[in-house]
Amino acid sequence: MAAQAIAATRERVLVAVMGDEDTVTGLLLSGIGHIDSKQRGNFLVVDSKTPLPKIEETFEEFVKRRDIAIILINQHVADTIRELIDEHTAAFPTILEIPSKDHPYDPSKFA
Repeated sequence: MAAQAIAATRERVLVAVMGDEDTVTGLLLSGIGHIDSKQRGNFLVVDSKTPLPKIEETFEEFVKRRDIAIILINQHVADTIRELIDEHTAAFPTILEIPSKDHPYDPSKFA
């Protein structure tokens, strides 16, 4: 059983990011960007024109992918899909909410 768990986590090598343009660009410049053979990226730039169904669909895709270990998401983006995030209880991928330049992190949302 433990061997299966270790093998499953070895597949998870990517960090995905969903957030504003500055956050995503900065993380892509740091080297986390990846496009697989099916032309699926591990990032989504979210702005005021991004439809909610696109954000939800991308999040659900990232959660289902077996190559993603961590999903970094700006807190203000996470607030738009809070129900989906709260439903996610698995250890992988781990979801980390991060601040953005225009929306500082608000720890009181988790009190």
